[in-house]
Amino acid sequence: MIVDAAEAQGLYELAEAGRAAARVHVPDAEKPIEARYPDIQAALQWHLDRGETSAGCQLANALVTFWLGTNRIPDGDAWFSRLLAPPGEADATRALALHGHGYLVFWGGEHDRAAERFRESLGLAASLDDASLQALALAGLARVALYTDAAEAVRLLRKALELTRDLSDDDPGRSSAVHVLGPALQMSGDLEGAREVIGQRLAAAERQGDAFVVWTESANLSMVERQLGNLDRAEELSRQAVDTETAREHDIYLGWTLNGLAAVTAAKGESVRAATVLGAAASLLERGGGEWPPDELEQFKETEATLQRALPPAELDHARTEGAAMSREQAVAYALSLVQP
Repeated sequence: MIVDAAEAQGLYELAEAGRAAARVHVPDAEKPIEARYPDIQAALQWHLDRGETSAGCQLANALVTFWLGTNRIPDGDAWFSRLLAPPGEADATRALALHGHGYLVFWGGEHDRAAERFRESLGLAASLDDASLQALALAGLARVALYTDAAEAVRLLRKALELTRDLSDDDPGRSSAVHVLGPALQMSGDLEGAREVIGQRLAAAERQGDAFVVWTESANLSMVERQLGNLDRAEELSRQAVDTETAREHDIYLGWTLNGLAAVTAAKGESVRAATVLGAAASLLERGGGEWPPDELEQFKETEATLQRALPPAELDHARTEGAAMSREQAVAYALSLVQP
């Protein structure tokens, strides 16, 4: 394909439209990007060849959701690495690209590289006096900190919220900080605080019809309610999260969501069903090329321990193997009891 400025702009607009559509859970949002992906790659290379790293970063920023949702984390990593290698302009586009690169490799399990990119993004955002981008980078660093120090994650997020105190709640940086604060409070042991933060965000998303936030916060609140012992409410929220996520075909996202349903199912004593769902969740995550985020990893290990106490090893292994062999459609149907076990 021969790329020119008009074609490159059109491909950027296509990617940006796909990103926006995926954000609100439009079914098949990635398909138009998928159909033009070779052309999009040609456009990224065209920008690189011309030294237009800012324009290339702008296009890459629009592709983060696509790369994550279509099992292409290595693709996105490679493009961001090439685009960010030259010094480039010290502007908001580059700061966002540094964050986007960190965000992408974080979900692939490369936490040290992610933290390095988040720190670079934070430094550039601070030099630009951009509070929203600083908050976005701080939320990224908090995600990494959650693996080792939940209290430090809470501190970083409180700093992000202070920086964005004059911005609206739907500002990207502030919204990201609030989103990560819920799990951070939960992992630090403040379950009531986590319930308040996550519950408020979920209620606002339900009023606004924001399916993406409804999905994420239903899953997060289910985790908290389960730990508080409210198993029926936890199951209701987890089922809502699974049902909301089925509008898309993201293996990683569905793996996280089924992980939550497996946890509450295990807590209710339905051990074989829980083990089967857990096997499906782990398999979907692996197929998508992702890793468990810190709160999901903690939940996964807790469910594993519960099931190891409840089931003989051979029965546990058999159930997990059956779940791992399921297609995403079979896994969802089984998890939501649309088919008999």
